Amino acid sequence: MSRTGTMDDITRMRVLLVDDNAALRGALRVTLQAFGCAEVLEADTVDRALDVLKSKRVDLMVTDWKMKPRDGLDLVRTLRRPAGSPAPFLPIIMLSAYNQEDRIEEARQCGVDTFLIKPFTAASLASAIQETLSLTNRGDADTVSTLACTN
Repeated sequence: MSRTGTMDDITRMRVLLVDDNAALRGALRVTLQAFGCAEVLEADTVDRALDVLKSKRVDLMVTDWKMKPRDGLDLVRTLRRPAGSPAPFLPIIMLSAYNQEDRIEEARQCGVDTFLIKPFTAASLASAIQETLSLTNRGDADTVSTLACTN
């Protein structure tokens, strides 16, 4: 799918929401549906998210950072390891109440495309989606070499 960075793109997209908070997932689902999103999938744990990604093509993932037993950054690390990953180049938006610059940089170094600080508005979510979709060359060699985050 072409990622031109317009909200029109979302009408053809399958988006995966990953958050252990059902209320937030519900609010995000309603917002994405209002944006015209073709399909919204949900997972309440990292393991369930990985199961979804193994069985369905997903165009964009929105994940929370703080979840238990595994957090969203662990999910990103798992996905960005090209060997064995069900979706190593999946565009990822991370949600978090963490607003410290070092946390944001850690998320970006691990492969998060866009970082959205809670609380956020529908407009800021739309902006984050546009920013994420506007990224290009997701499969080039330089991108692959910077994807894996090891700790």
